Amino acid sequence: MLTPLAHIARRWTPSPRTLRRAALAPVVMTVVIIVTGGAVRLTGSGLGCDTWPKCTDDSLFATPEQGLHGAIEFGNRMLTYVLSAAVGWAIVAARSTKPWRRGLTRLGWLQFWLVVFNAVLGGITVRLALNPWTVAAHFIAANALLTAAVLTWHRAHEGDTAPRPRVPGPVRKLSWAIAGVSALLIVLGTSVTGSGKHAGDSSDVPRMPWDWTVAAHVHAIAAWVVCALAVAMWLVLRVVDAPNDTRARARDLLIVVLLQGGIGYVQYFTSVPEVLVGLHMLGSSLMWIAVLRLALSLRERPVEKAEIPAQTDAALTNA
Repeated sequence: MLTPLAHIARRWTPSPRTLRRAALAPVVMTVVIIVTGGAVRLTGSGLGCDTWPKCTDDSLFATPEQGLHGAIEFGNRMLTYVLSAAVGWAIVAARSTKPWRRGLTRLGWLQFWLVVFNAVLGGITVRLALNPWTVAAHFIAANALLTAAVLTWHRAHEGDTAPRPRVPGPVRKLSWAIAGVSALLIVLGTSVTGSGKHAGDSSDVPRMPWDWTVAAHVHAIAAWVVCALAVAMWLVLRVVDAPNDTRARARDLLIVVLLQGGIGYVQYFTSVPEVLVGLHMLGSSLMWIAVLRLALSLRERPVEKAEIPAQTDAALTNA
């Protein structure tokens, strides 16, 4: 018996362009939901819906009594369904590609389960009254989803052949060092958020047990390390005469890191205004995308082209 996906695959074959667009949709929606999730916290709407999966004990939806905070929190929850639809489209497109790209389909399902996990984790966060540790885990899980989505998007542009390096081995190791320190930077960012302002609700929300200024300084040190590594990568790629697209990825990462660092310092010295915190969260997502795209551009998987059937002797004679 054929599965619903197999039925669709028998009747529809997406073009490469459609496949790439389908793979891009979860990337965009993941960034959107990360930023809007930050908006929920920055507007103090984290407990606008005071339970989960319902918004109140008696209603699935936000009620007029919950006011603007309830509408903001409930609206962010509804975006999860839009994200799920985007992931579903990516799965269907990957499954329907001819020939079937099983690895790409598995990446799509990985995104689906990460969406489910993150939704449950968000519900736990609400039920624990915005415990800073679960808030941090929620953000990290969202970045795990972003990682899977970017990888799927990149693989949609490639073939399924064995990867081939485009730069020397030490350069590839430098890219993974950038990825590792950038991941640490994101985790350290949650320690600043978890101990500082904007707890997500006007009630007495618990905070992480350290001074947020100290956490911000440690976070800044990691940011400087990422910046130094990004500069080194930009220079090294020029020395080894790397492909133009790879050098462009290094340039993009350096620009994003510098802008992100500038926003971070401005928000620190201006008492952490909500607008700048929101921009910093957007910058965090864009930085991580740039890190992943740089690392992935250092190898290639050429698209296999269908062989042209050999001409018959008769056809050669008639020609």
